[in-house]
Amino acid sequence: MMALGGAGAVAATGVAGEAEAAAPAIPAKVVHHVFFWLKNPGDATDRAKLIAGLRTLAGIPALRGLHIGVPAPTEQRDVIDSSWDVSELMFFDTVADQKAYQDHPIHRAFVAECEKLWRKVTVYDVLSA
Repeated sequence: MMALGGAGAVAATGVAGEAEAAAPAIPAKVVHHVFFWLKNPGDATDRAKLIAGLRTLAGIPALRGLHIGVPAPTEQRDVIDSSWDVSELMFFDTVADQKAYQDHPIHRAFVAECEKLWRKVTVYDVLSA
């Protein structure tokens, strides 16, 4: 194993620093990532209805960012789970803001309208370290 010292350490630090500086800033400190499995997997109409419902959530004031996606056709590996149909990735400033989102009438209407479309939902809530 070779240790970095002198100019090598500076160069390695400089590269890492440049990579960090080039990365876009995370818009908030709480990440809410939800994965949906449709009752009718592969049904384009049901998927479109769910995506349309998810888009309504953008009207919730506490939300700092929203990304809606479907599984990417990337290389299949043991560590990749692409069994889900639709995901939403949301950003909030605080845990209290995420709670306000959960209780917001737009979110409640989304659940009431769209829950008939999914058979399973998995949520990952992440606090920035």
